[in-house]
Parts: sequence; C-alpha cells; structure tokens
Amino acid sequence: MVTNHSIYGLQCLRDEAEALLALRQYVGEDFNRAVELILACHGKVIVTGVGKSGHIGAKIAATFASTGTPSFFINPLDIFHGDLGALTSEDLLLAISNSGQTDELLRFIPLMEKRQVPIIGMSGNENSLLAKYSTVHLCTKVEREACPLGLAPTSSTTAQLAMGDALACALIVARNFRAQDFARFHPGGTLGKRLLTRAHDVMQTETLPVVSPEMPMGEVVCHVSSGRLGLVVITDEANKVEGIITDGDVRRAMEHNQARFFDLRATDIMTKTPQMVAPETKIAEIEHIMRERKIHSVLVVDSQQHLLGIVDSFRTML
Repeated sequence: MVTNHSIYGLQCLRDEAEALLALRQYVGEDFNRAVELILACHGKVIVTGVGKSGHIGAKIAATFASTGTPSFFINPLDIFHGDLGALTSEDLLLAISNSGQTDELLRFIPLMEKRQVPIIGMSGNENSLLAKYSTVHLCTKVEREACPLGLAPTSSTTAQLAMGDALACALIVARNFRAQDFARFHPGGTLGKRLLTRAHDVMQTETLPVVSPEMPMGEVVCHVSSGRLGLVVITDEANKVEGIITDGDVRRAMEHNQARFFDLRATDIMTKTPQMVAPETKIAEIEHIMRERKIHSVLVVDSQQHLLGIVDSFRTML
C-alpha cells in the first residue's frame, strides 16, 4: 500500500520530470551559440554560482572536465580574495543563478567584461541582470519548485543540472569525444581499466593447457581438468595454434561417439578456428567478442599465430 510519504515523494518526481520536459523549449538558438562559444574557447570554462546553484555548477564543471572540455568551479566570493588571477582572457565564464539577480555573482561581471571574457549566463529569469549582461543566456525557468513549501531549490536546480548535462552531451558529439578518451580521464575506475587495459596485461601465460594434435582423448580430458580453464589448446611443435577443445566439446564428443571416444585423438574433435586476438587488443573489445560468440576464453597470439597466453572471463577479466 502506498504511504503518505510515498505520495509526496512521487509528486516531487512528477514535478521535476514536468520541469525537465518544459525545459526543451529553451534549447534552441541560444543553446547552439553557447556550445559554439565553448568550442571556440582556447582556455578553460570557469563555472560559478552561489549556494545550491554553486553545488550544481561544481558538478557541471566536473562533467565538462571529464568529457574533453577543460573546466573548473570557482566560488564568486573567492574572486575578490585572490582567485581572480585564475581567470585569463582566453577563458569563458558560465555563471549560474536561478533568479539571475544574485548580488555576489553580478558584482564581478564588470571584471569579466573588462577582460573581454565571454559569459554564458544560466538563470530562470530571461529579464534578469545576468541575462542582460551575458554574451549568451540559457533559460532554466520552472513553473514551480517541487518542494511542498515552494521554497527549497528543487525543480530549479534539477533544471540547471539537466541544462549543464545537455551542454556536455552536445560538446561530446561536437568534439567527437570517444569512450577511449573518456577512459583517459578515469584511469582509476573500472570503466577506465576496461577501456585501457589490453590482452597482454591480463592474459594467463603460466602452465597453459597445451596439447599436441595426436594426443589421445583420455589424456586430453586430464589436461582439460588440470588446466582449470575448461579447455586445452592444440599447437604444433613450433607452438602455432591449430585448434581448441573445450569441456563442452568433450561432453558432446563422448555423447556422440560413446565407446569409441577413447579411440579418438585431439585433432579429431578440436575446433580449428578458435577465437584469437592480438596482445594489444583492448579488454572492452574482448568482452564484446565473448558476448557475441558466447564464449568465456580467447587465445592471445602473435602475428604468426603462436600462442602467447589466454584471457579467461572467469579468472582474468576486470
């Protein structure tokens, strides 16, 4: 049963969702100009705001910085206590204020004009002083706050955050920013590891389950078991890959051949076209191959198909 608490929570979500949908009307020519200004910026995008808008600004700056647009947040109050030196004429200012009339924010706009720093204003008031003195103004007007009192910044800050994300997404496409680029800015996270780590970084190279083509299946089964990878690799005398046998291949061969199974040799049941990758293949690509082919291991080989190692999803994937 839905409680009274849930009712108010759901109403908040509905109000904020409606505010975001209404925000679409403000994503037009001014939005395009804002994106072009950022693309033309040779320095950094300096984001600023006071109070809740400041918190939103810090997140927007972080999103920009991680998606190819050099950016950082600065508190407007700190501008007058030494941080003005952080801004140069090559930079661009993104100033955020719901009312567009925030005194602390407006006080240093003349300083930006003196330095000829372009200003992208973001506010909920198209007739505000911030809108008037901005090079480009992005409207984030909402009909009402989701707060039951109509006081706490809720829908308005959600709108600011969404507009910042919209800018970031447009810039990602405009810069042709790729997943690999994103990973370079996140080297410590799982995503970064998946996109930057390569086969040679994680492949197993010790005690590989390797057998000859003529090995009897009775011995092959023992190697599949002892290798603990659920497979054996068939190679020639020069360590060149000729095929692979998985535990599934063994089960199917036993079922099909019955009593004749132990008369067979590795070459009789091996798959002659195993999935092989180069040492420089990225783990993200290997994961895609495994999903597409529904396998759990790939062989890492050199240009002559000599076995170098095995990448197994159960043991070495991130």
